[in-house]
Amino acid sequence: MITKKISAVLILAVCLVGCSRSPQPLYYWGDYQKTIYQYYQTESDSTGQQIASLQAMIERSRASNKALPPGVHAHLGMLYAKTGRAEQAVAEFNMEKLLFPESAPFMNFLISKDKGSRK
Repeated sequence: MITKKISAVLILAVCLVGCSRSPQPLYYWGDYQKTIYQYYQTESDSTGQQIASLQAMIERSRASNKALPPGVHAHLGMLYAKTGRAEQAVAEFNMEKLLFPESAPFMNFLISKDKGSRK
């Protein structure tokens, strides 16, 4: 009888310990959402600041060995395209395709659009 009670308490303790751990996030978000929000809320052209912020976020995610969320490289590529840095834009679009294959049709569209604008 006592062993059944001890077993029940141990099982309950194991279950509570297992439930108390919070799951780790799948992606490293850093200040991505805040950065994007500020970009669209400001009146001034903050493209350079946006690029610097996203580059810093990418470096922090690499340093912490955490994955970036979908869209970071695509957004950085679009910023590069906006500033006339086509080669860097294509490199970022290709990185987005590599990390998230489901984005390939849209990334291919952006790449072809960029090539068409350079003619």
